[in-house]
Amino acid sequence: MGAVQLRGVSLGFGGVVLLRDWSADFPPGLTLLVGDDGAGKTSVLRLLAGQLAPQAGSVRWQGAEMAQAPAALRAQVFWRDTREDWPEITPLQWGAQCAGQHAGWSEPQWQAHLQGFGLVEHQDKEMFRLSTGSRRKALLAAALASGAALTLIDEPQAALDKASVRYLAQALAASAQLQSQRIVVVAHYDQWTGVPWGQQLVLPGAE
Repeated sequence: MGAVQLRGVSLGFGGVVLLRDWSADFPPGLTLLVGDDGAGKTSVLRLLAGQLAPQAGSVRWQGAEMAQAPAALRAQVFWRDTREDWPEITPLQWGAQCAGQHAGWSEPQWQAHLQGFGLVEHQDKEMFRLSTGSRRKALLAAALASGAALTLIDEPQAALDKASVRYLAQALAASAQLQSQRIVVVAHYDQWTGVPWGQQLVLPGAE
């Protein structure tokens, strides 16, 4: 698949510069993207997903500019902004939607992650009835099970209990072992030990 390549990227909002002439590669394996609140972590994930275009520079993967990527390439990306509202669906319905969108979807992995995150008893409840942590767990379970060649995860530890954080670290490590060509980018506010990161990138911070 090759790396997603950012070259000379600049990005900012409302007079705040998040990135200025920033270049980075996101190769197969696990990447931890570290940055303070407001440093632009979510914006970088949106750039990688093609949901946001840079004000200067390029974001390319498999020969395509991500903001103009064809549908076939976008179908290889798993990304959901955690700030978006959830429709009135259950985790099971969410999983069924994802299974239809991602060719590499693994139903056994989905079921295993629901179990690992302690979501089995909540899988038939509408998302709006679940706690913030349970909704985050459903999103993480789907991300892990998607098999997407480019998987983007934003602040996964937010609202998670300690047991779920441990399970997530184990699941990420297993994913890196079993699917070595998969690009998994995890954005987090701090260093995260206990996960076999292929690389760790620190954002320069807002100006």
